[in-house]
Amino acid sequence: MSIKKVMVIGAGQMGSGIAQVCAQSGYDVMLNDMNEKALNIGMKNIEKHLTRSVEKERLTSKEKEDVLNRLTPSQKLEDAADRDIVIEAVVENMDVKADVFRKLDNITPKEAILATNTSSLPITEIAAVTERPEKVIGMHYMNPVPVMKLIEVIRGLQTSEETFDAVMDMAGKLNKTSVEVNDSPAFVANRILMPMINEAIFTVYEGVASPEDVDTVMELGMNHPMGPITLADFIGLDTCLSIMEVLYEGFGDSKYRPCPLLRQYVKAGWLGKKSGRGFFQYN
Repeated sequence: MSIKKVMVIGAGQMGSGIAQVCAQSGYDVMLNDMNEKALNIGMKNIEKHLTRSVEKERLTSKEKEDVLNRLTPSQKLEDAADRDIVIEAVVENMDVKADVFRKLDNITPKEAILATNTSSLPITEIAAVTERPEKVIGMHYMNPVPVMKLIEVIRGLQTSEETFDAVMDMAGKLNKTSVEVNDSPAFVANRILMPMINEAIFTVYEGVASPEDVDTVMELGMNHPMGPITLADFIGLDTCLSIMEVLYEGFGDSKYRPCPLLRQYVKAGWLGKKSGRGFFQYN
């Protein structure tokens, strides 16, 4: 099938980034969020990022205007009625995502693809709430979306070959490198990354080393561009905890148990950069 019209649901950092790269690649894009303030912030952030690209001579002013003209803000899910694909990027919560997919199943054309940007939740379970499970697929973008080249394209148990091929083709047109992944807790990226972050937090919890020194070991000893403790703060400690819980529940293996210190920080509201404090302080 040919994908021309896109809706992205959720105007946060991930959703606005997905909408931006789709519009830059020539797609007709709606950015949807029921929260008017969040939607306005998302649209302004896209314009700010495009303006920066013009200043750095990566885009011309004309190209920037063309991208913005392909973007339409939306506050109603019903606007998805003519979309070829809808990419959901709402909060990482199964109940919330399932509710969105039930509604989309009734609103969108029957041939439309329903994709989720989930970083860990099972595609098969999300697909099961619809009457078109063969049209449901995972498209896990990396953050920040306009910069990072990777998309994990995740097949649910029911995902059809036609749906998979259409999404892989779209990923190529977005100038992304896509990898084929089968449905499994946290997929590939977070199944590898999150236990490393969790273990780094354990070394702090057990008094082995300070957060600063743990990061220095990984940056200078392992050539990581950012230490795992800082990375956890940037991702959001609540998100890290959620993914570890998905892994722990999905595999029932104690090696995926979330660190008690991670739980404690989340309960304290110390979520990382977005809350102003995590393992480090942010102004």
